[in-house]
Amino acid sequence: MHDIAIIGGGIVGLSVAMQASEQFPHLRLLILEKENGVAQHQTGHNSGVIHSGVYYKPGSLKARLCVEGAREMVEFCARHGIPHEVCGKLIVATNSEEAARLEGLRQRGEANGLAGLELLTPEAMREIEPHAAGVQALKVPSTGITDYAHVARKYAEIAVSRGAELKTGAGVLGFRNSTSETVIQTRAGDFPARYVVNCAGLYSDQIARLAGHDPEVMIVPFRGEYYDLIPARAGLVRNLIYPAPDPSFPFLGVHFTRRISGTVDAGPNAVLALRREGYKRTDFKFGEAMATLTYRGFRKMARRQWRYGLAEYRRSLQKSAFVRSLQQLLPEVRAEDLVPGGSGVRAMALAPDGNLVDDFQFVPRDRFLHVLNVPSPAATASLPIGREILKIVPMQFLQN
Repeated sequence: MHDIAIIGGGIVGLSVAMQASEQFPHLRLLILEKENGVAQHQTGHNSGVIHSGVYYKPGSLKARLCVEGAREMVEFCARHGIPHEVCGKLIVATNSEEAARLEGLRQRGEANGLAGLELLTPEAMREIEPHAAGVQALKVPSTGITDYAHVARKYAEIAVSRGAELKTGAGVLGFRNSTSETVIQTRAGDFPARYVVNCAGLYSDQIARLAGHDPEVMIVPFRGEYYDLIPARAGLVRNLIYPAPDPSFPFLGVHFTRRISGTVDAGPNAVLALRREGYKRTDFKFGEAMATLTYRGFRKMARRQWRYGLAEYRRSLQKSAFVRSLQQLLPEVRAEDLVPGGSGVRAMALAPDGNLVDDFQFVPRDRFLHVLNVPSPAATASLPIGREILKIVPMQFLQN
């Protein structure tokens, strides 16, 4: 029997395993992953940005863990030879209303402990990003880039080298509880454990329900679709160019991101995915789509945000609309400069009142800990998130 079983081989679950193997080397640890390898979903489909923590509410878990995590991620990558770069980014205001938000962002970032934040004139902005357009910009020097799939594989390698067992192809089917253990029933067999940490990402709420617990939220999948700048035009972007965020909307809007590989992404939009792992527009799973569309929290959110949602779908279906959005930040970009890129699906926890859960959410129940909301900046913050999760696990399960 294992002491701790971790469901999910993404970057958060692997961080928990790696750090548990370090802090409690006697533990018998098991990682269960339904795919044939780790980091196959959110971890392997994100932008690779090491976020600074400038956006998040001071005092929130997101703010604290992101700032800690960014510093630790750079140190981890340097220690293990993982490609990374602290390149900085610009958050660009294209009008006076957006410019007024930048001062609030600067204050928020400084409250979160960030150094070097600076409001720039258009002239100073163009010294950093010569092709960007705007009336003002906020310079965020601590933002970086890396490859989180590479990071996650290193987490797994370290955990396994310390004795953790990684079982792939082990999609969870159900649970059987007794007074002393929980048997996790999977496609790869049954695995008894004293305690279970649910880091199942897009399926974390469903795993909670299989365990007999009400997660009190539904995970709603949003697909982010990217274009890539063709190599001949990648020089339009030196590093990262983001729009000033609109606080009335849950997503940042389309932006430009230089990858650690040297390519440049443009996007993403944010459209409702009609299956939880729906990376293509044509991906559809009837049960999952109907569960989302009939959920009262989704219906309430849709009534409030339908205009925003239509604009996102327009950008998804019309390249010209996508390009117009990008041109607000980079006027020189043209449709012929862009080719279809990748996509990712973000797991967003939606409450019955129609509000997206704003902060990270970890919910202990009996012999389970359900990690129900860890969207961006979870990859950046994965090291301190792992420690935070271990603080919640009752000590009797960390001793044997």
